[in-house]
Amino acid sequence: MDVAEEDPTNLPTKRRVRLLNRDDRLFHVILAQQFDRELIDHLCRIAEMTRIIADARAGARFLNTLLSHKRAMLYFIQPSTRTFLSFSAACQVLGMPHNDVRDSSTSSEVKGETEEDTVRVLSQYFDVIIMRHPSEGFAETMANKLNTMRRCIPLINGGSGKDQHPTQAMLDIYTLYRCFSPSLAERIRLDPERNLFDGKTIAFVGDLKRGRTVRSLAYLLTRYPGVRLLFVAPEELQISEDILAHLSRYDIEHELKFDLPEVIGECDAVYMTRVQDEHDKAGESGSIDLSRFSLTRDIESRLKPDLAIMHPLPRRTELDTYYDSDPRAKYWDQMRNGMWMRAALIAHVFNVDGAILDHYFSHYNY
Repeated sequence: MDVAEEDPTNLPTKRRVRLLNRDDRLFHVILAQQFDRELIDHLCRIAEMTRIIADARAGARFLNTLLSHKRAMLYFIQPSTRTFLSFSAACQVLGMPHNDVRDSSTSSEVKGETEEDTVRVLSQYFDVIIMRHPSEGFAETMANKLNTMRRCIPLINGGSGKDQHPTQAMLDIYTLYRCFSPSLAERIRLDPERNLFDGKTIAFVGDLKRGRTVRSLAYLLTRYPGVRLLFVAPEELQISEDILAHLSRYDIEHELKFDLPEVIGECDAVYMTRVQDEHDKAGESGSIDLSRFSLTRDIESRLKPDLAIMHPLPRRTELDTYYDSDPRAKYWDQMRNGMWMRAALIAHVFNVDGAILDHYFSHYNY
């Protein structure tokens, strides 16, 4: 059967990953399950090196030469600020020219062209498509359809419905690496024998049922035995059974909790999320009691001194602005880390990450 005619989400995960990769290397970037521990560690290392190299004018000029011969299309037909701008900045770091479509009303879709044909058209002008789309599975479906075309280019998933957001998960895990690593030298070495997540407790809080960032990060954390995950949410918004089954398959300790103040003192990191009420069918989120699922100033005394407070943003009342200037607030760092991680990821897709490694070790001591 033609792969393009199959629903790829119905295939076994290993088969889906094989269809998205090339020679056991990332090609399309669609699923968090494509990242094994070795690749996660490698990309965290490349992100760390890239930000150091870019800090000097000569280093920034070097990075600008890496992909100046390639072109990127940012096809974002779902509203986005952070993801769009961090991908745009990442392209600029690597010297990659880029264009964007952010409103389908400005494209030939208003003439009746299908979204699938729009993506096919874009693939003829650009060398990579970075896509944000409101429908689950659309990015994966299009990646498999591109596989059947004479000119097949990489497709990077910048968020797909309630399903996955793999590059957000990668910047999140990079943020945790920086929080849990005591020194720059250790982050650069990333000793494969050392598991920075072993013994750490990470809590996910809020709308976990519809939060694609939580789903993708949970998948990545299964690569690190010894981590403990707490899912803190009202019953109506708890994490889905498929994620719990996946965690059990990898023997990752996890628990469902229903009161943040009760468990916050156990946490080394807390990942706050907003209610995803854009997915409501009849305003049902408004009837849910969220009072026990907010990080408010009155529970500050229960927080560990080195707690990492994270949030993919935008936020509402679930995260008090009181914490904005607290050194434990890592959500601003997450935004900046996204630029470096996405630059590392694009460099890897185009096989210039080795050039970054070589440049770093040629010019910097570690």
